[in-house]
Amino acid sequence: MMSSPNSIELLKQELPVEQGSLLLNADVKAGLVLVDIVNGFCTVGAGNLAPKQPDKQISTMVEESVKLARAFCDKKWPVFAFIDSHHPDIPEHPYPPHCIAGTDEARLVPELQWLENESNVTLRCKDCIDGFLGSIEKDGSNLFVEWIKTNQIKFILVVGICTDICVLDFVCSTLSARNRGFLSPLEDVFVYSQACATFDLPVHVARTIKDVTAHPQELMHHIGLYMAKGRGAKVVSEVSFSALQ
Repeated sequence: MMSSPNSIELLKQELPVEQGSLLLNADVKAGLVLVDIVNGFCTVGAGNLAPKQPDKQISTMVEESVKLARAFCDKKWPVFAFIDSHHPDIPEHPYPPHCIAGTDEARLVPELQWLENESNVTLRCKDCIDGFLGSIEKDGSNLFVEWIKTNQIKFILVVGICTDICVLDFVCSTLSARNRGFLSPLEDVFVYSQACATFDLPVHVARTIKDVTAHPQELMHHIGLYMAKGRGAKVVSEVSFSALQ
């Protein structure tokens, strides 16, 4: 079975994702982007797309993201947080109703709700998978692009959920915009693997549900990282801060 541990290890050998480390310091302006770390995707039992039981990969993602958010806020470095938020009458196919605006599902997880009161944090509710597109205003301006330019950000560090869906789509769009010169002075996009996660729907479970595609967690997390790296992102497994700051 493709999602067995041995199969996943074989796939990782065929599709390796080399991961480096990232040292952050005040010499180069960095921005932190949090993707959809909301109850509807992360809190057990919170909704149709929330985990049904405690999930180690998601819990680790939340813990690592909170650590980074605290560090960035302590330094008053810029933070941009996407919040998945949908109108109840506008479904997002192929997914069931989730993160409905005004509900607890569409709120940051409790460990991150303090971000709502931080002056260096920009919050953006989005009603689509791709946060870059979800940042477009009615007048055609883009809140994320303005955030990059206003803060003169040289690189961003992206964390959140889901590695192979919302995180990947945002990363790919951002890299494309950078390549076209729309995001100056942005140079690099880093993805922190330990602070990313995706959902788990094993093959044997998917087979019991009509019109549902299997989504084995570890496999799809790896593929998400592989695809991001292939598009030009720099994947890192360790993030640290300069002791001289």
